[in-house]
Amino acid sequence: MVEEGVEPARYVDRMTYVESTIVRIRPQQFHGTIGVEDWRVVGEGACAYFRTASFAVGAQFVQAISEMPGVEEEYPDVDVRQEGVIVRLITVTGDYYGLTERHVELARQISAVARTLGIPADPSAVQTVQVTIDALAGPGVVAFWRALLGYRDRAGSGEDLIDPRRRGAPFYFQQMDAPRPQRNRVHVDVWVPYDQAEARIAAALAAGGRLVNDADAPSNWVLADPEGNEACVGVAGPPEPTTDCP
Repeated sequence: MVEEGVEPARYVDRMTYVESTIVRIRPQQFHGTIGVEDWRVVGEGACAYFRTASFAVGAQFVQAISEMPGVEEEYPDVDVRQEGVIVRLITVTGDYYGLTERHVELARQISAVARTLGIPADPSAVQTVQVTIDALAGPGVVAFWRALLGYRDRAGSGEDLIDPRRRGAPFYFQQMDAPRPQRNRVHVDVWVPYDQAEARIAAALAAGGRLVNDADAPSNWVLADPEGNEACVGVAGPPEPTTDCP
């Protein structure tokens, strides 16, 4: 993310863009499109949180999503809890890990279903967390963690591992040229909605943290706890000017 060797997964820069009939889009394009106000792109796709009154209401919501026309073309990831439902949209293939124009329409449809059922969305409630490890001998380190976690490579990347069930936190391996004994070699990247970063950072500082580096703000910041353990706060794609397409 910043100088001195601390760098989180750069969502925009490290997503894989290849030629295809499927139209890839970047987080800014997604956020800038009409009808996706319930959604925020964080480190692992476009996410929305819908507050339900009960587990039964959440199950009803998921059932309605499953019956949307065309949803079988790319099912969303859904996490149902008593308090609410998290829905995530992301394409995961051997050569691509990211968003497509199809996700814009899916987001609109899912939000429409929620409104019909009287279920409110809370965009401030979404986030994703990633573990970043500094590595001098990258391939060997990655191989160890791949075997230990039961993870697999992300879109052919040699420096990213993901949970094939898409539940566990992803791991990113940051190549280092020399040891860095004066600082921790493992840190957490916290991806938050673009409009929640300032509040989250302020809360962390009020809780005893300190700002280490903000050279890459407003896309990412490095913080440290009272003992010097570092964490990065990242955002993906503040919206571009609003459009009415795709």
